[in-house]
Amino acid sequence: MRGPIRLLALAFLAPAVAGAAPPAPTGWKIPVAVKKLQNGLTVVVSEDHSAPTFGISTVFHIGFRLEPKGRTGFAHLFEHMMFEGTPVAPKGTLTRVIEGGGGVLNGSTRYDYTNYIASAPVSALDAILWLEADRMKHLDFSEKNLKNQQEVVKEEIRVNVKNRPYGLFFWTDLAGKAFDKWENAHDGYGSFEDLDAASLEDVEAFFNSYYGPNNAVMGIVGDVTPAEVFAKVEKYFGALPERAVPPRADVAEPMNTAERTLDQTDPLARVPAVAIGYKVPAGVSKDYVALVVLGDVLLNGEASRLYQALVKGKELMLQVQGGVNFPFESPWRTGGPTLLGLFGLYKPTASAKTIADAIQEEVARIAREGVPAPDLARVKTKMRSDFYADLQLPIFRADVLALAQLLMGDATEVNEIPARLDAVTSADLKRVASTYLTVENRTVVDRKPAPPAAAAEKGE
Repeated sequence: MRGPIRLLALAFLAPAVAGAAPPAPTGWKIPVAVKKLQNGLTVVVSEDHSAPTFGISTVFHIGFRLEPKGRTGFAHLFEHMMFEGTPVAPKGTLTRVIEGGGGVLNGSTRYDYTNYIASAPVSALDAILWLEADRMKHLDFSEKNLKNQQEVVKEEIRVNVKNRPYGLFFWTDLAGKAFDKWENAHDGYGSFEDLDAASLEDVEAFFNSYYGPNNAVMGIVGDVTPAEVFAKVEKYFGALPERAVPPRADVAEPMNTAERTLDQTDPLARVPAVAIGYKVPAGVSKDYVALVVLGDVLLNGEASRLYQALVKGKELMLQVQGGVNFPFESPWRTGGPTLLGLFGLYKPTASAKTIADAIQEEVARIAREGVPAPDLARVKTKMRSDFYADLQLPIFRADVLALAQLLMGDATEVNEIPARLDAVTSADLKRVASTYLTVENRTVVDRKPAPPAAAAEKGE
């Protein structure tokens, strides 16, 4: 996984994870078995008997762009509420059961989903399934718990946005400028006003609307068999009722037809920064996969085109990073439109326009000439390596499979990604570069250090 959002994740915990590695990636196909319960809960199981452990991911189809209007950050807030305990398993019970046996757990919120992941010895499977079913059934809703988590989320915003140089402008501000629909453009991290306005009734209604079994997919990977997992999940989750899920908004957007720019100042910054994004469609279409490869050609590592051209060559930038669905971990974890985006620090002697024009020169060169076969082969090799590295631990493999089932409708799509990457040609890169990475479809956010007087006033 990659990108600064990994360090600034909307996570309740940030544990180190250990586990067994999968088989060698050459020709490796992840075994997948899927079952849907009568109440709508979909379960994905993959056997891996290399160690007596398992990973579990429960993903709910609710995220930043799917939350109700007027409740910015509500999906994020509720991610935290799910760790506040239930009437029969008080706060801390889930953590003690998992960590007490040597396991780990985490949770995060993204545009199209909220996930809860854990890893533990296989002997803890029954206990963890019982606890997961218990918090899918009911939570310990109280004013105390709500107030506590409202303050926790607000403190995250202070630490990760308000009191950090550059904050998350390369995500929140760039998306807010690039997209038109509220669902895609609003700040999913949350505003203090909307968080404070959330009532206990709002929280209960949100839980009843989005946290039912029919709005979830569970992935389990490890020293298990599909038959035993399906039986256990039926035992613990089968009696939970299906719930009505509100209709989802249409989040599709066309490409932009005129460049968009935004100038900002940052009292905590010492050098200027720029964020640039091009709107790209959702889905694992031929164009989308080619855009993912193009994003890596341009931005993945010090051998990338933009690092070599703008950091090493013209020496305009101090650093640059990005890709499709940046700054989130993976381009394969989105269910709607996203950006091929980048973030970089640049030298005060340059300008955001100079940077944007220099990037456009590199894009135009690919649109004309494509990418030489050796360069494209090198990029694909690294992408396959990164892809398999993300699947190394059962906890993350369970998450990838659950999300593929939720967002693509088929967990086995994960096995097709390496071949789709391999199939991308230089001609494909020429086509998508000229189609999507245009000035008209470009958004540029320029964030300069605040003048000394303004910075001093901010520090008072």
